[in-house]
Amino acid sequence: MATLKETAEIAKRIIFLEKELPPLPMNRNAMNLIQDTTAFKGSSFNALVILALQTFCGLLAHPIQAQPISASTTQAKPSNIVASNNQPMPAIEVGANNVNAYLPLLKNKRVGIVANPTSTIGKTHLIDTLKALGVNITGVFTPEHGFRGDAENGAHINNDIDPKTGLKIISLYGKHVKPTAEDLKLMDVVVFDIQDVGTRFYTYLTTLHYVMQACADHNKALIVLDRPNPNGFYVDGPVLQLSLKSMVGVHPIPIVHGMTLGELAKMINGEGWLKDSLSPKRKACKLTVVACKNYTHNRIFPLPVPPSPNLPTQNAIYLYPTLCLLEGTIVSMGRGTDKPFECFGAPWLKQGTYTFVPKAIQGKSLNPPYLGDTCHGVLLTNFASEFIISYKHIYIEWLFMLYQECPDKSKFFNPFFDKLAGTPQLKQQIIQGLKPSEIRDSWQLGITQFMQVRKPYLLYPYDPNIGLN
Repeated sequence: MATLKETAEIAKRIIFLEKELPPLPMNRNAMNLIQDTTAFKGSSFNALVILALQTFCGLLAHPIQAQPISASTTQAKPSNIVASNNQPMPAIEVGANNVNAYLPLLKNKRVGIVANPTSTIGKTHLIDTLKALGVNITGVFTPEHGFRGDAENGAHINNDIDPKTGLKIISLYGKHVKPTAEDLKLMDVVVFDIQDVGTRFYTYLTTLHYVMQACADHNKALIVLDRPNPNGFYVDGPVLQLSLKSMVGVHPIPIVHGMTLGELAKMINGEGWLKDSLSPKRKACKLTVVACKNYTHNRIFPLPVPPSPNLPTQNAIYLYPTLCLLEGTIVSMGRGTDKPFECFGAPWLKQGTYTFVPKAIQGKSLNPPYLGDTCHGVLLTNFASEFIISYKHIYIEWLFMLYQECPDKSKFFNPFFDKLAGTPQLKQQIIQGLKPSEIRDSWQLGITQFMQVRKPYLLYPYDPNIGLN
């Protein structure tokens, strides 16, 4: 954590650079970020933000860096990241678009669908497309946030009837996370088509796991229509300790795993992760993955439909792997505002120039942290687009800053933090004051082992040196 002396030294270096070098290669958005954080002058936060921005611009001699992932743990460099003739790359097509690949598998079958608002072919919902093609859909399962995506985080979802199609909607969230024999009795095959955002604690992955278990238990075929991972260009974070298994973490993978749900489904099957104490001999499910076309893990994929109510923008999705950890603290990450997961703050964080007042918002957050209170903090929208996507790491520096700024550190963490982190170590490392680089070093063995294990299951090329393009 930067001291006041170190902060002063950084400020001196910035002043020197401004005098000796041409203007910084920043656009107005990046400059606004500096202006919006000047109220933290003299604090550890200002040092961290300025350091991050200068690192991004390549101006500091010693930027914060994590231990690099060995090239031997990744696939060979993809050849189709940039077309040799400098022509634009062909458009990415999600698995659902390739109807000819899976429609024959649905012929004369009773079909269940796991879907939400992201389950689209173009602008048409998958269910509407399949019904128009004569597919016999006998039921729909829906994950957290509901079939229409209008339920807030953690809200109880009731079974329902979709008014447009008349189909029965079965919730897979709350106490009923796994389809039962009764749920599946009128289904021969289940189709899973949901957009993920690439973190272990995003619950759509957990839903996929329990659907796979149910299909294995009841001898049902499962077809996963794959979709790109918008955070698929890097891998970071501690690997889950299975003693902390929960709805926000089921598998021994890092927080940011860099895989699509189709790839993860293959890995869950192949590694025997469907087995548990109740069914130690459970076999793999009958799985078919319909892959995306023209996708690599290094290609940008702007999501056409928000994956959940509180991830309404691409910047929020890029910030989510970091800011979701704040759900395990007494810091707000903007729930109850028009910038969820694009800001953070708290009433006790007095120095922030960005202020917000969380309100109850139907379908997004009815009881957000600090409801009705004025929170001081920082708007991170520009920081996401200017820095986070190039940094390729969880930005744990914010956790350090916020913990140090908190007036009552004994109340900073809540019990949910360890489940989100997947380990009790991260909390202890922050309390002990370990440097971010030291914490990242502690993750590297787990990440390296994970990268080796995942290699056979990757469907798309990946180059850790490229980032997004």
